[in-house]
Amino acid sequence: MRRLYLQIYVTVVGIVILFGLLAALAWWAARDHRHESHLLDGIGAVLGEVLPPPGARPREVQILLDRLARRFAARITVRAPDGRLLGAIGKPLPSPPPGRIRSGWIRAPGRGPVFAIALPDSRWVVVRPDRASRAWPAAGFLAALALLAGAIAIGAYPLARRLTGRLERLQGRVDALGGGDLSARVAVEGRDEVAALAQSFNHAAETVQGLVEAQKGILASASHELRSPLARIRMAVELLRPDDRPELRQRLIRDIAELDDLIEELLLASRVDDAEALIRREDVDLLGLAAEEAARHGATVTGAATTISADPRLMRRLMRNLLDNAARYGAGGPVTVEVAPAQSGGAVLRVLDRGPGIPEEEREAVFRPFYRRPGMREGTDKGVGLGLALVRRIARRHNGDAHCRPRAGGGTCFEVTLGTQ
Repeated sequence: MRRLYLQIYVTVVGIVILFGLLAALAWWAARDHRHESHLLDGIGAVLGEVLPPPGARPREVQILLDRLARRFAARITVRAPDGRLLGAIGKPLPSPPPGRIRSGWIRAPGRGPVFAIALPDSRWVVVRPDRASRAWPAAGFLAALALLAGAIAIGAYPLARRLTGRLERLQGRVDALGGGDLSARVAVEGRDEVAALAQSFNHAAETVQGLVEAQKGILASASHELRSPLARIRMAVELLRPDDRPELRQRLIRDIAELDDLIEELLLASRVDDAEALIRREDVDLLGLAAEEAARHGATVTGAATTISADPRLMRRLMRNLLDNAARYGAGGPVTVEVAPAQSGGAVLRVLDRGPGIPEEEREAVFRPFYRRPGMREGTDKGVGLGLALVRRIARRHNGDAHCRPRAGGGTCFEVTLGTQ
């Protein structure tokens, strides 16, 4: 049972039932059984004076019992000390167990209590009240307890459901915020602790939204401002004489291209988490898109035609980043792109290379922004450190995810799942 409101509801009802059982047990333990025995002995003394003497014929005993039957709604049986039947009203009841000398209730076939009353002359009168006349003292208590349990069960359910319903709505807004919807807020209902929690969540969400928007604004502004001096540097390099230190010229051109790629990735990173970045959804043929991008790298494409609803610009960026990564770290080996529809809808995209592979402890770290594997900061890695981070962000914006897995036979497999809208 995972639903909180069911746990609260069942707990309340269970407490009532447990209370009733304990109360019934305490009532039974507190009963004065000796008092009952004395009461039955007194009734036996009166019956001993009313009934014919022990030597009377059974016919006389039966006549008296017939008279009692007009006044009492009960089955009554009179037995001799040895258990012999002397008379009965209705079907004869069993005699008390051998060796018993005191009055009290006994076990007998059928339903309801059976009382054995010892007479002063050692005879027994066995009585079972009719169902209509039985007066069990605990019946009224149990009936009241059942009514109380029913009332609590009816009243506790709406209370538990209302409380946990507010928590469920709060959970939904928390999930929405975690999924990237920075505008997620929850309605504040009431003035209790749950309402205070909702207010705290709204305040925290506003703070997070403000910080993220400020960070994205600064990032976008800085990226735009970098383009102007970068363009001037490119122009200055172009104006250099071709024979003036050509190695320096080529190195500057590569550095400018790397800075240009970095600025482009930063601008895209600042927009990809925005919900409005995906309003241009349309049907995208992943196999065709993979074929176009793979042609730029000489990669092989296999799979089935798969169409999903996605942002084509972001899908192209995702494909290009994966292929660039495979070409950069694949050690010059063949690169393969696989496209297949997913069983639950959407699509699965895999980019495989035959490079040295990635250790298991680093397969998640490669998706962090600006992460470079050890030994790659000394000029051997020409990437900007945002390509795989953007791949995962784009996949998650399309209800999917990206993972790094080992490839059978050596190499790396980047698997991207893309969900439906």
